[in-house]
Order: sequence, then C-alpha cells, then structure tokens
Amino acid sequence: MSIPFIDLQAQRLRLNGRIEAAVQAAVVGGAWVMGPQVRQFEAELAAFGQAKHALGCANGTDALALPLMAWGIGRGDAVFVPSFTFAATAEIVPWFDAEPVFVDVDATTYNIDPGHLEASIEATIKEGRLTPRVVIAVDLFGQPADYPAIKAICDKHGLKLIADSAQGFGCTVDGDHPLKWADITTTSFFPAKPLGCYGDGGAVLTNDDDLAQLIDSIRVHGKAVARDLEGKSFDHDPKYLNMRIGLNSRLDTIQAAVLIEKLKVFGDEIEWRNRIAARYNEALRPHVAAVPEVPAGNVSNWAQYTIEHDDRDGLAAHLKEQGVPTAVYYPIPLHLQPAYDMYPRGPQGLPVTERLMQRVISLPMHADLDEATQDTIIAAVAGFR
Repeated sequence: MSIPFIDLQAQRLRLNGRIEAAVQAAVVGGAWVMGPQVRQFEAELAAFGQAKHALGCANGTDALALPLMAWGIGRGDAVFVPSFTFAATAEIVPWFDAEPVFVDVDATTYNIDPGHLEASIEATIKEGRLTPRVVIAVDLFGQPADYPAIKAICDKHGLKLIADSAQGFGCTVDGDHPLKWADITTTSFFPAKPLGCYGDGGAVLTNDDDLAQLIDSIRVHGKAVARDLEGKSFDHDPKYLNMRIGLNSRLDTIQAAVLIEKLKVFGDEIEWRNRIAARYNEALRPHVAAVPEVPAGNVSNWAQYTIEHDDRDGLAAHLKEQGVPTAVYYPIPLHLQPAYDMYPRGPQGLPVTERLMQRVISLPMHADLDEATQDTIIAAVAGFR
C-alpha cells in the first residue's frame, strides 16, 4: 500500500459521514450562494481566529487581493513580500500595477526576515521610485512569522500588514493569532491546507469594522453596504447599487458546510500535527542537516513538515524507491521566476532563500498520520547514505 503525502480521505472517514450530511443539507436547502452556512462559518471562523470579522471569499488568492483593493494600492506603490513562498503572495501585487519587493527569509523559520525587511523598506525609500505601502508576511509551512518585530517595522514606516496564513491559519505567538499584529489575516481553504474544503475557498479576518464592510462590498461586485446607505434611502435591493469596482469572490455554501464540520475538529488536529512533528524531529535530527525548529512560545499548524538535507535530490530519489512521497517547496523562489525576475529585491540579494531552494524537502504530514506509517518514513530517511 502506498503512503499518501496528505491523506484527506482518512479525515473524511474519521468524521463518519458528518461532511456528507452537511453537504446534503446544503444541497437540499437550496441557498447555494451566500447561504446561511456561509454566515455560520464566518462567525465560527472569526471566533476561532480571535477576530471581530471573518469574510469568506472564492479562494486564498482573492483573499490577498481584497485588502489591496480596499487600501487603493496602485501604480508606484511597493508591497514587500518574501520570495520563498507560493506565487499567489506576489501575484496579486502586479494586478494593481504595484510592484512586489522581494525580501529574504530567516534561516531557521523560513519566514520573512525582519532585518532584511527593514533594510528593503529603507532602500526603497532612498531610491524614491516606489512608495512603501504594505508588507505581506507569510506563515510558511504553518509557522507564524515574527509578528511583533514585523509590526514594529510597519508602524515605524506607516505600512499596512497582511498576515498570509494560507498555510498557517491556526498558528499562534504566545497564544495570540497573527491578527493581534496584522491589519488583515488571509487564509486559503484549498483541500490540501490544514483547514481545507472540497474545492476552492478563502477568507479574510480583521478587527476593523470599516475595513470589513469595505471588503464585504468589494467581494460582491462593489455592492452598497451599511456605511454607504447611512442617511440615504434606496427602494431596491442594495446589491444593485454599486458603490465601487469590485470582484465576484464569494465562498460557496456547500464549501462552508464542509468547513463548519472541519472547524469543529481543527483545534484537535493542530495538537495531533504537533505531536507528529515532535516525533519526526526527535527521530530525524541525527540523520538530516536540519529539522524544523519552532521558537519558544510559538505554535505551528504544521501544514508541511520540511527538513534540510545536503543531498536533497538524492534523498528524494531514495525515498521514492522506498514508496515514500516527498515534495519540494519551493524549487524556484519567486525572484528567480520568469514572471517576477524584473521586480526589485532587497539589498545584498536573497542568499538564504537561494540556499534553501537547494536543500529543503517535505515529508508526509497530516493529522491522521499513524505511528507505524511514520516509523516507515523515518526508517527510510535514516537508511539513506
């Protein structure tokens, strides 16, 4: 029997028909777009993420775009992003004729390096071509970025802060979710994420009442919301009064129904993932160049379990022969990709990112990974010479 990299069917079976029943109820209910399950899930997601507001949207990429639209990001603006991440983090910046500025990452956490971030902001200001506006910090592989340090830098320079928790939703710093420091937290419900639906989906979380209303408008074609209608009368459905340019980016009711059930067990699954990761770390530390280390006080959701190895490609080939799947996140960082290589990079380049691209490899990780299967994976890694 082959070992799955992420076993989504194990979770479905463990939930014992609850997801199927929730989907059937949503189908029978007939409110397939922005139905009551969407509102229920948004309320429960906000409570879990320590937020006043959570707004579902079509996918995690739109979740990043929505705040940039709300803040009027445009030509001549700089948005600071790590290069060691998935393309969506930087992709949305050129949508608005702004420019991503690529920043190096910390060698231990793989998240954006606050020191290089500040140097990149100061270099951008000195050059004078772009105006620094936003920082997007990514919670890579499930581990929170250094939000206290990043927030201090953003406050110093008057920048907005987005926590891109597409991989890391549920991670915490001293018990607090990234939204304690960020203006917006975004997440993705792509099926492979720790909190994933059965299709595409995403969400934004914020504590800003006005920003929440603005994003609610933008995600539905720029519809009128309460703040637009203050002191005004409109005899028809306000959704036909378009106050601004928007998107069509709504979370489907059926996906919300799936997510309601998954959110009920999400906290437990984060605990299980941490137990599995600790077991990996203890067993693999003598056999690889580096195992993932989480700073004291932080909790990762372990979206991926990623090690470093001096012969990464040799290890990958060996594990494939042993029936153990692996993945490399990310073999080509964004600043070296054809679509992004014309955009600016922070001072002295991105040496940590360019070193990691040669060394990282991810092993199977999911909440239902049993000890016997994990032992097989560990033995296969330890057996590589």
